[in-house]
Formats: sequence, structure tokens, C-alpha cells
Amino acid sequence: MQMNTTFKLFLIGLVTVCAIANAEEKRPNVIIFLVDDLGWADISLRGAPIDTPAIDSLFSEGLTLDRFYTTPICSPTRAALMTGRDPLRLGISYSVVMPWMNNGVHPDEHFMPESFKAAGYQTAMVGKWHLGHSQEIFHPNARGFDDFYGHMHTEVGYFPPFANQGGIDFQRNGKTISDEGYETFLLADEASRWIKARDKDKPFFLYMPFIAPHTPLEAPDDLVQKYKNLEDTRELTRSVAIDRTRTLGGFLPSARPIYAAVVDGLDQAIGKVLATLANEGIEEETIILFSSDNGGAAYAGGGADNFPLRGGKGDTYEGGIRVIAAVKWKGKLEAGKNFESIMTVMDVFPTLASASGVPMLNTKEIWGRDMWPAIKDGKQIKLDKEVYFASETPNYGEFHTTVFNEKWKLVQVISSSLMEINVNNQLFDIRNDPNEYKNLAAEYPKLVELMADKIRRWRALHPISGIRAQLVPPPGWRAPKDWTSYTIPLNELQDDASLGFGAHAHQILDYLIKDHGRIIYDCKPGDWERGKCKAPEQSQKHQH
Repeated sequence: MQMNTTFKLFLIGLVTVCAIANAEEKRPNVIIFLVDDLGWADISLRGAPIDTPAIDSLFSEGLTLDRFYTTPICSPTRAALMTGRDPLRLGISYSVVMPWMNNGVHPDEHFMPESFKAAGYQTAMVGKWHLGHSQEIFHPNARGFDDFYGHMHTEVGYFPPFANQGGIDFQRNGKTISDEGYETFLLADEASRWIKARDKDKPFFLYMPFIAPHTPLEAPDDLVQKYKNLEDTRELTRSVAIDRTRTLGGFLPSARPIYAAVVDGLDQAIGKVLATLANEGIEEETIILFSSDNGGAAYAGGGADNFPLRGGKGDTYEGGIRVIAAVKWKGKLEAGKNFESIMTVMDVFPTLASASGVPMLNTKEIWGRDMWPAIKDGKQIKLDKEVYFASETPNYGEFHTTVFNEKWKLVQVISSSLMEINVNNQLFDIRNDPNEYKNLAAEYPKLVELMADKIRRWRALHPISGIRAQLVPPPGWRAPKDWTSYTIPLNELQDDASLGFGAHAHQILDYLIKDHGRIIYDCKPGDWERGKCKAPEQSQKHQH
């Protein structure tokens, strides 16, 4: 009898230990809120005349990522977020994927939801994709998302028919839908529905890239009326390109009131998703990352405010690449604190994977860092290498580039035409002058030369076939009536990406082009010439 009792107690103890172990091993849910073109100063917590209680709560109840950097424009940021890799090397740095382009992120690249899915997560994306649409291999459902609800493109409008270039662009998993309502609210409704309908025995990964507050700005009538008399008191951005647009658009009404209405609607949508988490009792089981995809669109028609940062979207000044961001994990991260270490969008994948205990299944080199140990322990961590960003948007042939470390930042504007090239170098001590008031280039010419050479070498890693600014369609291009019919099915494609010319031609071209750019994907300039690059294996089939 005594033995039976002892054995039972042993079993109870064993079960208890196992239960505790399983509880400890339970992985958190992950939600990424990526908003589009939100300004540095455009939440009420930072003094904006816009009601943003939901977004404010992510900062007051979470950790402010005070020095979080993205690329200056949409698609490159999304590519970096999904892969943890430098978007320039992906060939998707200088511009965005436009409807008339056939480009996308290379099928050989591994996306964040693929790792989470392999670890047992249910995955969903609700919102704007903007990473390729012309082939099925570029589609969200082929890049690790079980469910996709939203748009392949940007600028589809906030009200039906949600069209891009005249073609309907609103779908669920490759099938066109005709949901009625305000787009921002529809995304919140879908995300809330998906969370409620989830398999509660499995963690989830939810990616919500909102269109708001991207142009063209539209909002429900009640919000339009709420902000119709809002005065535009924004300071100039100290960016020649941006401030010039305000001068040219001076005869038009300010975009600030309608922008405020769109941001208010965005906040309401995020608030609904946060309320769903609370109602489901999973707040403490969910990591939430909030960020803008680039600096606010402060040009005429954009309405954003990045003050006191210099510049805005498209620039490589701080206002274009240092964005509003926060991370929240209730009960695990100390609320209301600032994380002041430099963190980039490339760090998100390795950081969230580390926080969730998810193995990264990438086979290619990751440029992002795992920031989770520093975030969790509230410790600062220094950069281990320089950060580079670039943009060629909106003007073809005008490149805005930068390289920076903990102290020094070089902003370089390269303007090229058929007749001349002009290079404008601006050097800032961002440790002591984070708002970039004083150009020190004339005082430190050797440092400028050194950092400019770093940019030159980095730019050579962009493939010559990569995306360049192409903001208008090629002559004669026609959009489809429905964007779900545009993608080319996988079974109609060859198993491997095309190499273009044969290997012998690549070697010759590599010799001639040198550091003007890479000849093929994932091969450094000069390596074909030196015989270090080989043609990819033609036997691997892409499984998705």
C-alpha cells in the first residue's frame, strides 16, 4: 500500500514537472504592426494633435526603440524585414516594386514566416505586400504565410473598389473578394477574426502591414470632420527636395488635416486588434512589434511631421530612416523604458526568432543582429559594423545614400544625367548632433573620402539587374482588370531561375563592369572574373 502511494506521488510529481517544463517551453505569439509613412512626431504621446491612444499604449506599456532604422522607402524595408538581409544585395534597394515590374525578392531567399511556420506556428498576413506580384513564387502564400488577406500593391485607395492602375487589388489567398468598408478597418476586422478563429493549441505569427497613412489620403467622414480645421504648424524639414515640393504645392490645401484623420483611423484599427488580444486573454503570451516602414512622408500631399529630425521619406537624413518604433511583451519587458542602442529593420527577424525560441532556417548570411538579449535585460549594445541605406526614389538617376556608425554619418546625394554627375557629401556627428544641423564635411575631408569609398564599394553589391526607379509604366503597358489573374502559376515556370547569358559571358561582363554592380544574384563583383563564382545548381526545385 505504501509503495502504491509513493508511486502515485512520484507520478504526480513527474506530471507536474513536465507540465511546468511544457509551460516554460510554450512559444509566444508574434504580431508585427508595420505602418506606412508615419512621421516621427505623429502620435499624441509625442505632442501631435492627433488621437492615438492605442499606439501610445504600445510605447507607454512597452519598450521604445529610440534608434530604430529602416530604409527610406517601402519595398526595401519589407524585404529587409522578411529576410534579415541587406535589401541592396537582394537587388531591391533603390526603388519599390511597381505594378509594371516583373521583379520580386529572389525565390532562393528565406522569409521570416517560413521559419516560424516550420516551428509549428500558424501564420497570417493582413495588409499590403509590395514584394512582387508577377509570379506565384512571389506571393505571400508562397513565402510562408498560411493565410493572406489584403493587397499586392500600394496606393489601392481606402474605399472600394480597392483598385491599382484600374485593376481590382483585394484578395484572400489568391481569390478576389469584394468586402465593403474602410480599408484600414477591414484589415483590423480580418485580423481580429483570424485571432479568434486560430488553433488555440498553437502559437501564431501575424504580420499586419497597413497602407495607412500612405497617400492618397482618405478617411471616413466623421474623422474628416474631426480634423478639418487642424492647423498645419509643421516646421520645414531642411531637406531641399522635400521642402521644394511644399513650395510648389503651396497653392493646394494642406494635407495635414486629412493625414491626421487617416492616422486616427489607423489607431482605432490597432486598438481593435489589441482589444481582441485582451478579450482572448493572450496579452501576456504575445510579443508586439510596432514600426513605420520609413520616415514620414513630409512632402506636399503627404502630411507627416518628423520634427526635430531632418528630412523625410526618400531621404537618407534621419527623418527618412530613423522611425517611430516600439516592442511590447506584457509582463516580460519593463514598461515605459527607452532602448537607445541602434537597431535596424534587418535585426527584426533574428531578434523575434530569438525571443520566440524559433530556429532560423536561413542558408544565406544574415546581416541583422539578435538584439533580444539586450532588449530583455535592458542593456545597451554597440554596432559591430556600419549601416548602409540608399534610395533612388522619386527621381531616376538621383541616389540618396548613407553610411553611419555610432558617431559618424555620411549622407551622400549623387545626381547623374547624360551630361554630368554631381556628388554632394554631408558629414554629421550624429552622437552629438542627431538632428543633423551641422555639416562637418569641410572639416574632415579624409573621413569623408573614407566613408564615401565605403558607400562606393557597398553600392557595387547591388545587381545591375536589380530594381531602379521606374515610377511610370513603360510605353504601352496595360494593367490587368484583376490582379489575382496576373500571377504566373508555379507549374508553368521552370524549376530554376534563369541565368540569362552563359557562364562564359558572365565572366567577360564581370571583367568589363567591375564595381558598377553584380552580374548575377549572390555573387560579388569581380568574383566571376577571378573564377570564384559558379553557375547555380540546376537540379534544385523550389518547395513552398
